[in-house]
Amino acid sequence: MEGKTVHKRWLKYFVFVLAIVFLLFNVMDISVQAASLKRGSTGKAVREAQSRLRRWGYYNYAVDGIFGSRTEAAVRRFQRTNGLTVDGIIGKQTANALGISLPASGGGGSSATTSSEVNLLARVVYGEARGEPYKGMVAVAAVVLNRLRSPKFPNTMAGVVYQPGAFSIVADGQINLAPDETAIKAAKDALNGWDPTNGCLFYYNPAKTTNKWMLSQPVVLRIGKHAFFR
Repeated sequence: MEGKTVHKRWLKYFVFVLAIVFLLFNVMDISVQAASLKRGSTGKAVREAQSRLRRWGYYNYAVDGIFGSRTEAAVRRFQRTNGLTVDGIIGKQTANALGISLPASGGGGSSATTSSEVNLLARVVYGEARGEPYKGMVAVAAVVLNRLRSPKFPNTMAGVVYQPGAFSIVADGQINLAPDETAIKAAKDALNGWDPTNGCLFYYNPAKTTNKWMLSQPVVLRIGKHAFFR
């Protein structure tokens, strides 16, 4: 009898362990399947989604790999037209309908913006535009991102910021100042797709610059003390 009792105990223990293992596999599978693209995501998968949405007439803007408000609106239109849950998020069903693969991590893709890049962009904003209207701070961040996407400039955030002669704050050391919360928020808003400049690559303060080439360019808009042009 004692042997049978021990056997039953071991059998119960074995079944319990199998149940735990099965549960863990299910949790892992759910975490992988839960990957999604949403506002703030960046990377190759976002670019693929934008390309398809643009090809099918849902999205009429730059294919830049940044999931901002315009991409979200396009996703919502696509979902509404195709009978999907209209939430502006590219989950498994929407990704299948678009014919794209989601990143397994559930983030924005392999080239998602890192915290160090957000901090660097915020330092540019703080150094170049503190004291400016908030829209002007976002505009400065947007110029950096527009350069990042342009073939005329380096293809990394650090490359754009530290390109010789690109930003005066690098030369005078202000790039090393710690950004405040407003500068960080402005950087994040730009990363999330807000571009008050509509694609401008340059800006300057007319009261400070002596650069004749800049002063000769057609100004697209002015925000605070800065003039922006393409």
